[in-house]
Amino acid sequence: MKQAAIISKPGRHEMGRVVREVARWLSEHHYALICDAVTASFIADCPAVERAEMIRQKPDFVIVLGGDGTLLATGHDVARAGIPIVGVNLGSLGFLTEVKQEEIQQALEAIDEGRFALSLRSMLECRLIRAGKTIANYEALNDVVVNQGALARITDFDLHINGQFVSNYKADGLIVATPTGSTAYSLASGGPILAPEVPAFVITPVASHALTNRPLVVRDTDVIEIGMKSSREAAFLAIDGQQGMSFPRMNANKIKSKTQMIFSASSCLRGAKVLFFDTHGRSPPQCASDMRSSHFCA
Repeated sequence: MKQAAIISKPGRHEMGRVVREVARWLSEHHYALICDAVTASFIADCPAVERAEMIRQKPDFVIVLGGDGTLLATGHDVARAGIPIVGVNLGSLGFLTEVKQEEIQQALEAIDEGRFALSLRSMLECRLIRAGKTIANYEALNDVVVNQGALARITDFDLHINGQFVSNYKADGLIVATPTGSTAYSLASGGPILAPEVPAFVITPVASHALTNRPLVVRDTDVIEIGMKSSREAAFLAIDGQQGMSFPRMNANKIKSKTQMIFSASSCLRGAKVLFFDTHGRSPPQCASDMRSSHFCA
């Protein structure tokens, strides 16, 4: 039997109506429904399921009702399972959630009839390394950012690509972004826009002290290592602006205590891209891109 899962953003006044409309359409088209806790609160006969269990049930696709933040959080959970995501924009931003409220039924019909392509998005796998030991692992769909935690102080970063020294950055922070994330914080910091299918990552300094320190685009097969030198303040690692951790200040006299950040390729997020037919019955060309991911170590 066909299965579809719904993940909803809490706190939206229109969510109850939208959830019931989507659930009704899926039921009429013979889909078994899997609901998260927010969605289940609007549907009497759909018990809430934890996301881990939702992934184990392997639905045909996951419908995300919310904004880009909801889709990013969902992407972290379902990427490794290879489950396609359909993003419906109910938030303030809609760069990732492409389907509008008024297009939901049309999009579902297209997916049910097979008129869609998969857009594969690369992700960054982030390993935080200290004193030779991995102390944390994360995955990011947009970007990984490292900067000072509390005060706006310049920090020293050494960048190596595939073991070769490239540059020293004196900046407020550094961003490593995927093509998907190139339109987010990296763009606001002066970075370029990468098309989703470009097999690359972009390294962008935040408020660099040197005019010669510019954003750098590298292959997504490269191993990126960023060494963060001694600092008088605690630093913070942010993953897609949603999760992360702080790491304590480092003694300037102990060079071995420097923090390292290493990026390399990892998982893949599948997004269902709906193909709408034009008035002559022709569909747009299929567009699926091979997207890889990357590691971050500190």
